[in-house]
Amino acid sequence: MEIKRIKTPLEDYVIEGLRAGEKVFLSGYIFTARDAAHKRFIDALEKGEELPLDIKGQVIYYCGPSPAPPGRVIGACGPTTSSRMDAYSPKMLSLGLKGMIGKGKRSQIVRDAIKTHKAVYFGATGGAGALLSKSVVSSRAIAYEDLGPEAVVRLEVKDMPLFVINDIYGNDLYEEGKRHYRK
Repeated sequence: MEIKRIKTPLEDYVIEGLRAGEKVFLSGYIFTARDAAHKRFIDALEKGEELPLDIKGQVIYYCGPSPAPPGRVIGACGPTTSSRMDAYSPKMLSLGLKGMIGKGKRSQIVRDAIKTHKAVYFGATGGAGALLSKSVVSSRAIAYEDLGPEAVVRLEVKDMPLFVINDIYGNDLYEEGKRHYRK
């Protein structure tokens, strides 16, 4: 299987070239945010406030990294269940978010928003937080530090191993997997 190397910020032509089931190595800056941070994003928008980051072209990783042990940039940083962000994702995508990283299926509403707004949902391997942390070059909290591990953190990653789960063409790796194994 060919591995595509892609960089952030994501541009439409890159997203157009991705298909569900492909493996990618992602490099550049990404932002961690889980459900508590997403709720604050939406609350801020409803109050007419700006988000603490410009999300246009960016990738959000549904992750709450653990503290860095001595000599490391970050502790374990595995994905959390993405469906917990489904209520917030269509709005974030409408504002220019181009990629999401997590684990598990997305709702039909999110999959439709991915198509509409030309975005992509990547899967990271659950239970492999220590391994995924080896892709992190730098880490810095940028917002909502009172949330502890759920603060928004800017990560610089190099060759983070991911799979394309949902692409702009309506493909879903989980659904394709079920069809494949039914045969």
